[in-house]
Amino acid sequence: MKKITFIFILLAISFGFSQELVTNGDFETGPLTNWYGNAANRVDDGSGNFLNEANVTAAGDPFSVNLSQQIDLQSGSSYELSFVAYTDAATSSREIVVGLGQAAGDFTASLVSPNPVLSDTPKTFTYTLTIGYGDAQPDRVLFDIGAATGFVFIDDVSVQETVDLCNDGILNNGESEIDCGGPNCEACPAPPTVAAPTPPNRAANEVISIFSDVYSEIPDINYDAGFCGTGAVTEIDVDGGAVFAYNNQNCQGIDFSANTQDLTGFTNLHADIFIETGTDLVGRVFNISIVHQAGEGETLVATDLNAQSPAPVPGTWYAIDVPVNFAPNLIVRQITVTSNLQNAVWYDNLYLHQDSVLNNDSFNVSSFTVFPNPATDAWTINSTQQINEIQLFDILGKNVATFTPNSLNAEINATSLNKGMYFATISTDNGSQSVKLIKN
Repeated sequence: MKKITFIFILLAISFGFSQELVTNGDFETGPLTNWYGNAANRVDDGSGNFLNEANVTAAGDPFSVNLSQQIDLQSGSSYELSFVAYTDAATSSREIVVGLGQAAGDFTASLVSPNPVLSDTPKTFTYTLTIGYGDAQPDRVLFDIGAATGFVFIDDVSVQETVDLCNDGILNNGESEIDCGGPNCEACPAPPTVAAPTPPNRAANEVISIFSDVYSEIPDINYDAGFCGTGAVTEIDVDGGAVFAYNNQNCQGIDFSANTQDLTGFTNLHADIFIETGTDLVGRVFNISIVHQAGEGETLVATDLNAQSPAPVPGTWYAIDVPVNFAPNLIVRQITVTSNLQNAVWYDNLYLHQDSVLNNDSFNVSSFTVFPNPATDAWTINSTQQINEIQLFDILGKNVATFTPNSLNAEINATSLNKGMYFATISTDNGSQSVKLIKN
């Protein structure tokens, strides 16, 4: 169609298109190259422009009068379907059924909704359709026009796969970096510019390191194990050290099945995370599952970031150090990280440790006392160093209370707690220590 009086166009700035899939969509090549169906009828509109004309004289099923062309589509992909259509002045207005579908089998289709309504003025109709019926049969673009009487004129048919230019791995579309920035795509992630805090100088036998520059990691560890999908993390350099950028996947699988680890005596799980400045923490999580040997289940450390006390401050490093009640002789083979902070969180120093005496001797087990233990109403803690903070965790690793005594003495009120085992992490300027507490 050389001239169009009225046009509907859908603009998608951040989307581009791949090659044209329809052959002879303008009907200029005869006789009807690649088009088929009982509505296939190439005509000259009187101005030297060719198009397809069909006249339905008796209404029936929509598919009883059809124009189609077989094209190659991929299930799960999205396509822009565009065409010009109109009817004659006598008919004035009528609907047609349009879509992309199977060319065989059950003829399942992804149809335009609502049906395009034609007037006697040529219009360009543009739709985006996603193929969800599978790849078992060949595909086609289809026009079913048998449901109403009257003329239908169709021209300039186009089907092109839509390509998200903000996620195509190419620096284009005005991007300042590959797939981010510029006027059309989301701002690029802002990773940390300073390294994570250096972990304490613990003895090698007191640490099982998953990812850290300070501690020796498990040999032959796979940080991109297939059970979670791939591409969840990218290792980047921050201030001279390696940091994981968490991206693209909800789940990261870490596998060390060839070097399984015995967690007997290990009490805590640690990770340092950096959340992008300006991130809303409501509903945000950074969960770590410790997968036991086959058939034994897993231990989940669930971290609702908005519920932490003190709360993480986006734009700064935040330490997760959670007491975990591991069963004796527990053998583990995998770690799973799950988060909904893709492209907005980075992490370092993921390890398990025995929260015992630190090698620098600045904080030792004899520097404080806890009594009574077990307790019914309260635990009293006396220390030779100022106690800055006490975090109390239940056996599932949930923080149930936080205290900031800033004193040599502190009391943990237990009256509102359920009976059972708890862990208190006691922090001073020189380090932290965890102690097991029993509530009667």
